[in-house]
Amino acid sequence: MVLSDRKKPLFMISVAAELAEMHPQTLRMYERRGLVRPNRSTKQTRLYSMDDVERLRYIQRLTTEGGLNLAGVERVLQLEGLMEELRERIGALESELEGLVAQARDEVEEVHRSYRRELVQLPGRAVVVRRTSLRRT
Repeated sequence: MVLSDRKKPLFMISVAAELAEMHPQTLRMYERRGLVRPNRSTKQTRLYSMDDVERLRYIQRLTTEGGLNLAGVERVLQLEGLMEELRERIGALESELEGLVAQARDEVEEVHRSYRRELVQLPGRAVVVRRTSLRRT
């Protein structure tokens, strides 16, 4: 299934409830609590996507296997949302940092290239002096 297909609202509440192995009333309660947000048709029928069904299954695992109540589930979902935002922000900052490192590397290389133009080694000596300080006689 293509990613965009997973977000497409396809299932009425009865089908979504069956796929999530829940009672339709549970889905309505989860919607009232803001745990899931199904789309609405033009006739205001709830339509659930495959992502919504997966979220319902996840909520069910948190309550049954994890022993969380709905307040705990809400908090877990909030924290996971925050973590996702932070991951995206970290990714953006890493990209920005990579660009700045490359820019700094280029600038350092340019400075090193300028040294080669300013310095000259005198024959027979190990001393390196600036070209600008050499006098012609």
